[in-house]
Amino acid sequence: MTAVAGALHIRPAVEGDIAAMVAIERASFSDPWTATAIASTLRYDHMRVLVAEERGGAGDVGGDGASRPLGYVVAMIAGPEAEIADLAVSPHARRRGIGRALIDRLLGDLEVEGVTAVFLEVRESNRAARTLYESRAFRSIGRRRGYYRLPPEDALLLKRELGPS
Repeated sequence: MTAVAGALHIRPAVEGDIAAMVAIERASFSDPWTATAIASTLRYDHMRVLVAEERGGAGDVGGDGASRPLGYVVAMIAGPEAEIADLAVSPHARRRGIGRALIDRLLGDLEVEGVTAVFLEVRESNRAARTLYESRAFRSIGRRRGYYRLPPEDALLLKRELGPS
Protein backbone atom coordinates (compact mmCIF):
# COMPACT_ATOMS: atom_id res chain seq x y z
CA MET A 1 0.00 0.00 0.00
CA THR A 2 1.28 3.46 -0.90
CA ALA A 3 1.24 5.96 1.94
CA VAL A 4 -1.21 8.83 1.75
CA ALA A 5 0.51 11.87 0.27
CA GLY A 6 1.16 14.78 2.59
CA ALA A 7 -1.19 16.86 0.45
CA LEU A 8 -4.29 14.90 1.53
CA HIS A 9 -6.83 17.28 3.00
CA ILE A 10 -10.07 16.26 4.71
CA ARG A 11 -12.79 18.88 5.02
CA PRO A 12 -16.56 19.20 5.30
CA ALA A 13 -18.30 18.59 1.97
CA VAL A 14 -19.93 21.48 0.13
CA GLU A 15 -22.49 21.57 -2.68
CA GLY A 16 -19.71 21.89 -5.25
CA ASP A 17 -18.55 18.37 -4.27
CA ILE A 18 -21.82 16.64 -5.14
CA ALA A 19 -21.02 15.79 -8.77
CA ALA A 20 -17.68 14.21 -7.83
CA MET A 21 -19.32 12.35 -4.93
CA VAL A 22 -22.00 10.98 -7.27
CA ALA A 23 -19.33 9.79 -9.72
CA ILE A 24 -17.43 8.02 -6.92
CA GLU A 25 -20.70 6.55 -5.59
CA ARG A 26 -21.64 5.16 -9.02
CA ALA A 27 -18.17 3.68 -9.51
CA SER A 28 -18.28 2.09 -6.06
CA PHE A 29 -21.74 0.62 -5.49
CA SER A 30 -24.27 -1.49 -7.37
CA ASP A 31 -27.14 0.46 -5.74
CA PRO A 32 -25.70 3.99 -5.51
CA TRP A 33 -27.15 6.98 -3.73
CA THR A 34 -28.63 9.61 -6.03
CA ALA A 35 -27.39 13.18 -6.33
CA THR A 36 -30.55 14.26 -4.51
CA ALA A 37 -29.83 11.90 -1.62
CA ILE A 38 -26.22 13.08 -1.35
CA ALA A 39 -27.27 16.74 -1.56
CA SER A 40 -29.80 16.23 1.23
CA THR A 41 -27.04 15.07 3.61
CA LEU A 42 -25.46 18.52 3.38
CA ARG A 43 -28.60 20.27 4.62
CA TYR A 44 -29.11 18.65 8.02
CA ASP A 45 -27.40 19.55 11.29
CA HIS A 46 -27.33 15.91 12.42
CA MET A 47 -25.34 14.81 9.35
CA ARG A 48 -21.56 14.92 9.00
CA VAL A 49 -20.15 14.70 5.49
CA LEU A 50 -16.40 14.83 4.93
CA VAL A 51 -14.46 14.68 1.68
CA ALA A 52 -10.79 13.87 1.13
CA GLU A 53 -8.93 15.69 -1.59
CA GLU A 54 -5.32 15.71 -2.66
CA ARG A 55 -3.92 19.06 -3.67
CA GLY A 56 -1.16 19.14 -6.22
CA GLY A 57 -1.45 15.41 -6.88
CA ALA A 58 -3.93 12.78 -8.03
CA GLY A 59 -6.85 15.06 -7.17
CA ASP A 60 -5.78 17.56 -9.79
CA VAL A 61 -7.56 15.59 -12.48
CA GLY A 62 -7.97 18.49 -14.85
CA GLY A 63 -4.47 19.84 -14.37
CA ASP A 64 -6.01 23.20 -13.48
CA GLY A 65 -4.76 23.18 -9.90
CA ALA A 66 -8.27 22.56 -8.56
CA SER A 67 -8.74 19.67 -6.19
CA ARG A 68 -11.41 17.06 -6.66
CA PRO A 69 -12.73 14.75 -3.95
CA LEU A 70 -11.05 11.35 -3.93
CA GLY A 71 -13.39 9.94 -1.30
CA TYR A 72 -16.03 10.82 1.24
CA VAL A 73 -17.79 9.63 4.36
CA VAL A 74 -21.34 10.35 5.52
CA ALA A 75 -22.49 9.92 9.12
CA MET A 76 -25.71 10.59 10.98
CA ILE A 77 -25.69 11.56 14.66
CA ALA A 78 -28.52 10.57 17.00
CA GLY A 79 -27.74 11.62 20.55
CA PRO A 80 -24.70 9.76 21.88
CA GLU A 81 -24.67 7.41 18.87
CA ALA A 82 -23.79 7.82 15.22
CA GLU A 83 -24.05 5.70 12.11
CA ILE A 84 -21.68 5.73 9.17
CA ALA A 85 -24.16 5.67 6.32
CA ASP A 86 -21.77 5.84 3.36
CA LEU A 87 -18.03 5.66 2.68
CA ALA A 88 -16.42 5.49 -0.73
CA VAL A 89 -13.06 6.14 -2.36
CA SER A 90 -12.57 6.68 -6.08
CA PRO A 91 -11.35 3.46 -7.75
CA HIS A 92 -8.15 5.15 -8.99
CA ALA A 93 -7.29 6.33 -5.46
CA ARG A 94 -7.90 3.13 -3.48
CA ARG A 95 -5.32 1.34 -1.33
CA ARG A 96 -3.62 4.61 -0.39
CA GLY A 97 -5.09 5.04 3.10
CA ILE A 98 -7.79 7.53 2.13
CA GLY A 99 -10.66 5.49 3.58
CA ARG A 100 -8.69 5.00 6.80
CA ALA A 101 -7.94 8.74 7.00
CA LEU A 102 -11.61 9.60 6.47
CA ILE A 103 -12.74 7.19 9.19
CA ASP A 104 -10.10 8.38 11.64
CA ARG A 105 -11.01 12.04 11.11
CA LEU A 106 -14.73 11.29 11.41
CA LEU A 107 -14.28 9.26 14.61
CA GLY A 108 -12.21 12.06 16.13
CA ASP A 109 -14.81 14.67 15.20
CA LEU A 110 -17.65 12.52 16.55
CA GLU A 111 -15.85 11.91 19.83
CA VAL A 112 -15.36 15.67 20.30
CA GLU A 113 -19.12 16.06 19.76
CA GLY A 114 -19.85 13.59 22.57
CA VAL A 115 -20.67 10.52 20.50
CA THR A 116 -19.84 7.34 22.42
CA ALA A 117 -20.74 4.61 19.89
CA VAL A 118 -20.60 4.41 16.09
CA PHE A 119 -22.44 1.80 14.03
CA LEU A 120 -22.37 0.79 10.37
CA GLU A 121 -23.52 -1.95 8.03
CA VAL A 122 -21.20 -3.62 5.55
CA ARG A 123 -21.81 -6.26 2.89
CA GLU A 124 -20.75 -9.62 4.20
CA SER A 125 -18.81 -10.24 0.96
CA ASN A 126 -16.93 -6.90 1.07
CA ARG A 127 -13.66 -8.18 2.51
CA ALA A 128 -11.72 -4.97 1.83
CA ALA A 129 -14.23 -2.82 3.71
CA ARG A 130 -14.50 -5.32 6.57
CA THR A 131 -10.71 -5.38 6.94
CA LEU A 132 -10.62 -1.58 6.98
CA TYR A 133 -13.33 -1.32 9.64
CA GLU A 134 -11.78 -4.03 11.79
CA SER A 135 -8.45 -2.19 11.63
CA ARG A 136 -10.25 0.83 13.13
CA ALA A 137 -11.60 -1.27 16.05
CA PHE A 138 -15.12 -1.88 14.72
CA ARG A 139 -16.50 -5.22 15.91
CA SER A 140 -19.33 -7.34 14.53
CA ILE A 141 -22.43 -7.27 16.73
CA GLY A 142 -25.07 -8.72 14.44
CA ARG A 143 -26.47 -9.35 10.99
CA ARG A 144 -29.22 -7.70 8.97
CA ARG A 145 -30.72 -10.35 6.70
CA GLY A 146 -31.48 -9.18 3.15
CA TYR A 147 -30.30 -5.62 3.91
CA TYR A 148 -28.79 -4.97 0.48
CA ARG A 149 -30.94 -5.03 -2.65
CA LEU A 150 -28.66 -5.14 -5.70
CA PRO A 151 -27.55 -7.88 -5.45
CA PRO A 152 -29.46 -9.17 -2.43
CA GLU A 153 -27.13 -9.84 0.47
CA ASP A 154 -26.94 -9.76 4.25
CA ALA A 155 -25.18 -6.94 6.04
CA LEU A 156 -22.96 -7.33 9.04
CA LEU A 157 -23.68 -4.77 11.75
CA LEU A 158 -20.50 -3.35 13.23
CA LYS A 159 -19.94 -1.13 16.28
CA ARG A 160 -17.08 0.99 17.57
CA GLU A 161 -17.03 2.45 21.08
CA LEU A 162 -15.56 5.94 21.47
CA GLY A 163 -14.17 7.66 24.52
CA PRO A 164 -12.14 6.33 27.42
CA SER A 165 -11.89 2.57 27.52
